[in-house]
Amino acid sequence: MSLQEIVAMFLYTLAHHKKNRSIGQYFFRSGETVSRQFHLCLRAFLMLHEVLLYNPTPISDDCEDERWKSFKNCLGALDGTYINVNVPSQERPKYRTRKETIAMNVLGVCAPNMQFIYVLPGWEGSAHDMRVLRNALSRPNGFRVPRGNYYLVDAGYTNCEGFLDPYRGQRYHLKEWTDQQPESAEEFYNMKHARARNVIERCFGLLKGRWSILRSPSFFPIITHGRIVMACCLLHNLIRKFMPTDDINEDELNESDDDSESDSDDEREFITSVATSDHWTNFRNKLAQDMFNDWRARGRHGQ
Repeated sequence: MSLQEIVAMFLYTLAHHKKNRSIGQYFFRSGETVSRQFHLCLRAFLMLHEVLLYNPTPISDDCEDERWKSFKNCLGALDGTYINVNVPSQERPKYRTRKETIAMNVLGVCAPNMQFIYVLPGWEGSAHDMRVLRNALSRPNGFRVPRGNYYLVDAGYTNCEGFLDPYRGQRYHLKEWTDQQPESAEEFYNMKHARARNVIERCFGLLKGRWSILRSPSFFPIITHGRIVMACCLLHNLIRKFMPTDDINEDELNESDDDSESDSDDEREFITSVATSDHWTNFRNKLAQDMFNDWRARGRHGQ
């Protein structure tokens, strides 16, 4: 088989969620050949994760993006999403989510340009998002957050060093800001936070919209399906990076390649645990107040 045919079968399976028999009939190959080449292509593609996962850069002082310029030194946003799976009956309680579906919990981290920085698939659907994040931080080659930088998270996570969440008890979701303006620093901060953090929701939407295999329970074993989720995220980054147009999302993406060398990992200090602190709470309060004061100084125009 040619390399082009192997890759075509692999992409067709992900995009249309077809079984080996259907793929074999379409490409005039046996089911065994389709299965063998699919797994070979999957393993080969996962070896490209160091190339295709995005290396984030902090939001700078001269950032002109209205959604992000208030969050200096922010690297992006993170959240969890559910991917429906098929598991043996004895495993179903562990994978049952709060919505009563059988799914795996996938942690996704993305940059403002909608490219994935880190992905951790495979956790049971019953696992809390915070537990998955702690596991990602504790892994030897896991999720790494340099001290001094942070990610935007939702209220399901702890507000602590490296992870900035919204104020609880205040309006937050974007649909709540259609007709009313914020009345306090906390509300204004929540509005800005929601508009920036929404990038991870859009990432998940694009991912599931393009790859049909992520929208319904897969016939693959759970371990293989976790690898498929990772492969889909890598393909998402490949499309965002190299294709001039996106057939699903036509929004313009202003992206400049940064060829400057980053600090060596050996010289950087990373966050390895999740714990609340007065310092981080004060940081959020000051950030919210500065945002609100700047907005009032501009006459409450522009959000």
